[in-house]
Amino acid sequence: MAAGLPTTNSLLTIIITTSVTPSAPSTELISSVLESYRRHCPSLMDCKVIVVFDSYDRVVPEARLKKGCVTSDQARVFDLYKENVKDFILEQHYQGHQDITLMQTQAEAEYGSPHDSQNAVTYTALQTHDKRVTFIEPSRRLGFGLAVRSALRITSTPYVWVQQHDWILTSSFPIEPLLQIMRESESKPEVPIKYVCLLAVRMLNYAVSAKVVRFPALRKLTSTFKREFSTKEHPEMKIPLTPLFFWHDKPHIASTAHYLAKVFPSRLAMLRGDFIEDKIGQRARTQMKEGLGFLALASDYAEITSMANH
Repeated sequence: MAAGLPTTNSLLTIIITTSVTPSAPSTELISSVLESYRRHCPSLMDCKVIVVFDSYDRVVPEARLKKGCVTSDQARVFDLYKENVKDFILEQHYQGHQDITLMQTQAEAEYGSPHDSQNAVTYTALQTHDKRVTFIEPSRRLGFGLAVRSALRITSTPYVWVQQHDWILTSSFPIEPLLQIMRESESKPEVPIKYVCLLAVRMLNYAVSAKVVRFPALRKLTSTFKREFSTKEHPEMKIPLTPLFFWHDKPHIASTAHYLAKVFPSRLAMLRGDFIEDKIGQRARTQMKEGLGFLALASDYAEITSMANH
């Protein structure tokens, strides 16, 4: 960034969610993610990172990973996988990491009715002395939603990059100007940018897709907010953003405070095992299509649903 501006690593924390995977105990998924950072957005490698190792619920003959069901072999190698990932992440961020001491704390991820004492998952957080690297290990399955919330609660930067372990960058990403655009938008309530999703190639024409043009309320929001943005430091760099009427779990950058306030306003917002896009995304899109609360949504929901359209 230009002189006098906050650095990327002071603004952004990387949250990586991982769980039981067929490739375990190999770290190939995580290493592919970090290699894509080095190739296409190297400043991400300097950011703080929180890795959430989501657990499983049951051991069964045939795996159903999204339901928290794993085979006995997958359960057996999961602990080794976690240790391998820890070693790998620490090696990327520190030299001679054998001397790194991890501080340990205990916490709970609560959900659902507060009247049921079973509605909580205990987890251990392991953190380096400088808080540059954190590992979260729950005692049982959290699900993507609670995994992200647990990491957000110990995030100290104003923005987060949320990364599932099976997505990688495939082209250069302008993280510095984008963060500056998001910061500048905080003083421009008419065009706030709180969430930017990195979508797949098939979504590049989202603004003119049937998912948008068939609904008058969505067309109006698109025409209001879709535009090219640039920074004072790099006016020649144009970043096109368009409203996205859904909260995707795919890799995304978001305001930490906004994430906690809008996606996780209470323990009732997300249950154990929930995915954010299935819970929040579907509900918001339905409301937007029907034009419910249009004026409120125009100023509230559209601000979190911009995506990089390139």
